[in-house]
Amino acid sequence: MRVTVSHNRRKEEIVRDLDRSFDDLFRGLGNIPIKIVNEQRKWTGSRLDFSFDAKVGFMSNPIKGFVDVTDRDVTVDADLGWLERLFPAKQTQSALGGRVKGLLT
Repeated sequence: MRVTVSHNRRKEEIVRDLDRSFDDLFRGLGNIPIKIVNEQRKWTGSRLDFSFDAKVGFMSNPIKGFVDVTDRDVTVDADLGWLERLFPAKQTQSALGGRVKGLLT
């Protein structure tokens, strides 16, 4: 799943805000509470590569992807694994896009 959101802020500010609030992007997608465990993040310039396990009840699902911050937009690209089958794609993209927009304001 890929979401791109435009912005008009300094790239450094966005990187800082995304790093601080990263977990909030994926918690509770589709009204299902998700616990993030085994999180790994690595910034290379303005690109964040990430991976974590999303725990839903007793089940666990690996999620990996990246966040790319440019001078004009933020792109989140995530492989949600089997969780993509639980949530309608457009609804999940809309929710994630809304959370990214919330971080950018």
